[in-house]
Amino acid sequence: MQKFANPTLFLNLANAVLPYLIAITAVLFTLGLYGALVTSPADYQQGETVRIMYVHVPASWIGMFAYGFMAFFSAVALIFRHPLADAAAKTAAPIGAVFCFLALATGSIWGKPMWGTWWVWDARLTSMFILMLLYLGYIAVWQAIEEPFLAAAIARIVALVGSIILPIIKFSVDWWNTLHQPASVFKMGGPAIETRMLAALLTMALAYTALFLTLHLISMRTEIAKRKLRQSRLFEIRGN
Repeated sequence: MQKFANPTLFLNLANAVLPYLIAITAVLFTLGLYGALVTSPADYQQGETVRIMYVHVPASWIGMFAYGFMAFFSAVALIFRHPLADAAAKTAAPIGAVFCFLALATGSIWGKPMWGTWWVWDARLTSMFILMLLYLGYIAVWQAIEEPFLAAAIARIVALVGSIILPIIKFSVDWWNTLHQPASVFKMGGPAIETRMLAALLTMALAYTALFLTLHLISMRTEIAKRKLRQSRLFEIRGN
């Protein structure tokens, strides 16, 4: 991992990978949306509204994955002092927050015809809402504190402490009696979902993952450029 501590080396790798990643993302979304809208059947209970699942569920997964990604790189920064680890965590936060918001919004739209209301303080919904607040709190730390080293130190703590919400979200439907349906893909005994629906859902999940990685690499390039500009300005100030 230390091999990519050099920003120039990382940028060269990112520039080489990005075109392929963008192409893979486009192909996966094309296949996923075709499967979600054309080949997968309507649900026998939910009808056509089940198609919201293909947007909602992957958004939820990536919303959680991105926070785990942040926590992992915050730990790497804390333990190994990797110079790009804080940047990796920082740039993942706004992207993860968007996916988390998308999960909450589409879940609300899906909940209206299923539950008869836009929102309930259900264990799964409430824990996802808390995750959204953690994202906003983490972003606020970087925005509010001008000293980058202090901001990074506090942001690491927020990311690591906040990661406790991830198993709570995962197991909330098992630990509490909730309106939210239990796990139907990753469960003991195998997926409890029709094969065509499962294929479309997993393809969309891969598309969302590729999109996250694409956006993250682009954000990392921007963050490294900002840091280089800041260092140049500091050198100019010291030189004067």
